[in-house]
Amino acid sequence: MKAVVYHGPYDVSVETVPDPTIENPGDVIVKIVAAGVCGSDLWTYRGQANVAAEARIGHEFLGVVAELGAEVSTLQVGDWVVSPFRYSDGTCEFCTTGLPSSCVNGGFWGREAHDAGQGELVRVPFADGTLVKIGDADSAPSKQLIPGLLTLSDVMPTGWHAATRAGVSQGSTAVIVGDGAVGQCAVISARRLGAERIIVLGGQHSDRSALAMQLGATDFLSERGDEAVAAVRDLVGAAAVDHVVECVGTAGSFDTALQLARPGSTVGYVGLPHGVVIDLARLFGRNIGIAGGVAPARAYIPNLISDVLAGAIDPGAVFTAVMSLSEAALAYQMMDERSTIKAMLSVSAP
Repeated sequence: MKAVVYHGPYDVSVETVPDPTIENPGDVIVKIVAAGVCGSDLWTYRGQANVAAEARIGHEFLGVVAELGAEVSTLQVGDWVVSPFRYSDGTCEFCTTGLPSSCVNGGFWGREAHDAGQGELVRVPFADGTLVKIGDADSAPSKQLIPGLLTLSDVMPTGWHAATRAGVSQGSTAVIVGDGAVGQCAVISARRLGAERIIVLGGQHSDRSALAMQLGATDFLSERGDEAVAAVRDLVGAAAVDHVVECVGTAGSFDTALQLARPGSTVGYVGLPHGVVIDLARLFGRNIGIAGGVAPARAYIPNLISDVLAGAIDPGAVFTAVMSLSEAALAYQMMDERSTIKAMLSVSAP
């Protein structure tokens, strides 16, 4: 089969690799229909993650069940499924209390599991606990819904996690720090949670500002650092930011988020931290909380599927480039250069 392989910084290619096989009775083999390139994949692409050369890559995918292990009980061959970015057994103390991202037997695609999501086939461990059924062979999703359903692998649950952990609520004001795919999904989430005003702090890319406004933002600001803080306060007042959502993970973005957070509020964060050091004394006097981290995507997906299928949300809009699997290297280059917000790889017909 064909799959994307990482060779070193700025070097990925589509290679022929061995087909996966059932290794444990709880496994299934999924024929991948569509896969996503994630912003966090760029850390690997740039050589900034601890990933060995020749590793498989990719953790966002949906497809059709092609083969079942003997103990799989909730799925059938032909079922359409979406996978969260981390697999989980569904039975441990963390899975059963809503935190499958901390599953004691779980892991990440391409790391703890050799298989990864950007390829034609993938072996899914703990399939009953990991995969979420979209429909069976007789109720396949329409082609138009596939991008939105694919976002449920990662960016939509991650944006939802950030907004809910920040406590976004009906009639409130929320600031979203970051205009990438996760930030855009945080906009969708804040709107779905009833925020009245949604301010996005992003860059100078007009496609990102336009998409944020399309998805429900009320304001888009391109200032950075102290200038961004001043610009927000010009809009809403000195202490009127109810909720701050951090979707970048840099020291600068955290500093901006903490400056904007009003006393007693909580910053919801999902940006993978790089070089972030937080002085707790800075939070103490203002009773600022920080909550978030790795999104428990598997716990959120069932409800979010209902929203996507009902047309209540349209997270598929974050895919501003749709390409074939053979064009994966170009997809990575485009995302690295910020010439597309997010790329979807069309892998195979169901």
